[in-house]
Amino acid sequence: MLQLMWFRTDLRVTDNSALAAAMQAGPTVAVFLLSPGQWQQHDDAPCKVDFWLRNLVELSRELKRLNVPLLIREADQWSAAPKVIGTLAQELQASAVHVNEEYGVNESRRDEAVSAALDELGVNFHSHLDRLLFKPGSVLTRTGTYFKVYSQFRGVCYQRLHTALPKLVAPPKAQAKLEMAADPIPEQVAGFDTPSQALRDAWPAGEDAARERLQRFADEWIEDYHDNRDFPIRPGTSQLSAYLAAGVLSPRQCLHAALNANGGEFENGNQGAVTWINELIWREFYAHILVGYPHVSMARAFRPETEALPWRNAAKDLQAWQEGRTGIPIIDAAMRQLLETGWMHNRLRMVVAMFLTKNLLIDWREGERFFMRHLIDGDLAANNGGWQWSASTGTDSVPYFRIFNPISQSQRFDPDGRFIRQWLPELASLSDKTIHDPHAGSKGQASLFGGGVDYPKPIVDLRASRQRALDAFKNLPSASEAS
Repeated sequence: MLQLMWFRTDLRVTDNSALAAAMQAGPTVAVFLLSPGQWQQHDDAPCKVDFWLRNLVELSRELKRLNVPLLIREADQWSAAPKVIGTLAQELQASAVHVNEEYGVNESRRDEAVSAALDELGVNFHSHLDRLLFKPGSVLTRTGTYFKVYSQFRGVCYQRLHTALPKLVAPPKAQAKLEMAADPIPEQVAGFDTPSQALRDAWPAGEDAARERLQRFADEWIEDYHDNRDFPIRPGTSQLSAYLAAGVLSPRQCLHAALNANGGEFENGNQGAVTWINELIWREFYAHILVGYPHVSMARAFRPETEALPWRNAAKDLQAWQEGRTGIPIIDAAMRQLLETGWMHNRLRMVVAMFLTKNLLIDWREGERFFMRHLIDGDLAANNGGWQWSASTGTDSVPYFRIFNPISQSQRFDPDGRFIRQWLPELASLSDKTIHDPHAGSKGQASLFGGGVDYPKPIVDLRASRQRALDAFKNLPSASEAS
């Protein structure tokens, strides 16, 4: 009986649970839905959509080797998915549709609607665990609830890894050829501009490129990951997040690569490998939060009492932050990195997020939305989790009184100003000391900048704005009062 494999954010052939199950069940045809209207509602970045399209080209080539044709259909909004998938299943006379689970509220509702529509047509809907190491609902507290604290969640994950290490899925063998051709992959989708060639070159598409990047990280950088990951100028991070978000790599592949580099250990051994595995578990934690506490994917704070925070309506400050014109060099350099590359170093994501939500006291949702509109690795769970952590509105979030000083962060993690010079060339001539805070002790720009260089003064006083944030949080109602 013919099987229909519906690809979403799982754009690979290797270690793909749903694809393997479909091909084992019978001759398989694959489909991908273009949903530009839905993507715009989700604030998906043009560079991310372009990354999907480029990976679809590579995926189609890999599927061709397996004699699986990849069809392209359009469902502008996910509300159209039940009809589109149902019609295609009928046309193909498919007995089943296979998917890998996705976890946002809209994704869950979409899949429930598709499953119901297929059921009426007599077509089975099979959903497989693939994007995570552990199925949501399988890692719970002793009282049967979802964890709210990462360290406790990690402890149970460690126990599970000791007893049932997730295995890689065996690659499927090529099936007999079908009398059906694959559809061409569009080079662009309306509403999403094609990014610069430099950005595209920085993120090559396809499983081969992803596996090569993973192997290079495991061979060369993972051992020192714990030391280098906080320094944005060093090649200390894996830069695999875009491939994980699009499903070009699986978390199982990443886990096994780390284990191979660390003699099979995930709690002991090389500290760099252990630290990186813990980052995979953070990714897992935030995805489980989406399922256990679905209000976080509805633009609501995890901690309801923080909805009473007196966020500032400061359009000019927000725009300065978005454009990298805050007058704080490390903030501006990080934002320019995001705008040009579709990616930002993880340490700097925390620094710029805390600056927006604490020093500028601007709603974290503004930052979350802006990031999603520019990140090639934009992922609802990770992005929301990171923003709410920085804003002290989320689960297991940073205490509200711990506010990063961006200048101190800059001095500590970019001590010689190399990262700042890379993204703010107008400051390249400044000394290693001055470059972190060019206007310190100066009432004007002339004494610091010659030749018409224009770099703005800080848009906010760090000390005064820190106190403003502390006062705002201190005056919040308690959690019990908010509920």
